[in-house]
Formats: sequence, C-alpha cells, structure tokens
Amino acid sequence: MNHEHIPTDESKKLVESSSGLGLPHESIAILVGIDDKTLRKHYRHELNMGKAKANGQIAKTLFSKAVGGDTTSLIWWTKSQMRWSETVRQELTGENGAPLLSSIQVSFVKPDE
Repeated sequence: MNHEHIPTDESKKLVESSSGLGLPHESIAILVGIDDKTLRKHYRHELNMGKAKANGQIAKTLFSKAVGGDTTSLIWWTKSQMRWSETVRQELTGENGAPLLSSIQVSFVKPDE
C-alpha cells in the first residue's frame, strides 16, 4: 500500500525548528518518521525557513556583540564581511639591513676508508 505523507502543523514546526538547529535532513526525517526524500518533497519551505531564521538570529547576535565592542566579533566581522585579512611579513637580515648570509661554502670530505 502506498500511504501518502500528509504534513501537520506539529510536523511542520518540528522540521523548521530542527533545521534551525542544524540537524541534517536524514536526522529530521527520522524524527518525523519519513525518509529524507519525502522530507524534502513535503517540507522544503520549513527546511529553508528554519535555517534562514537561525542564521538571522545568529547574525543579529554577532552584530550586536561587534557594535558593542567585542574584539573577537569585530575581527570575525571584518574578515568575513569586509574581506580584511591578516598578513605576516618576516624578513631576516644582518646588521644594518645587510644580507644575513653573504655566501655559503660547501666542502665535501671523503670518508675514512
């Protein structure tokens, strides 16, 4: 027998909230009692909305922390949203900017036989 799945208000809320928590589709399908193909067929909107709402809430929190002066949030924001990056430049020089090594001498020594 082919029993068509019919979404309920309760299952829609479960899917949306689980998606927002980052659960994989396979796990959400198990919670609803269907396979992941059926989940995507009947709950596409809830899967998308759950993720979008969660991302919006996280972004709001991060933004609030950044404008409040939280250093870690500020750094993350500048790197991810403003495309800033850290660069490290290391130079090795000798006295007064001279090369550290002016020459290299290699000697080959025959081992004792």
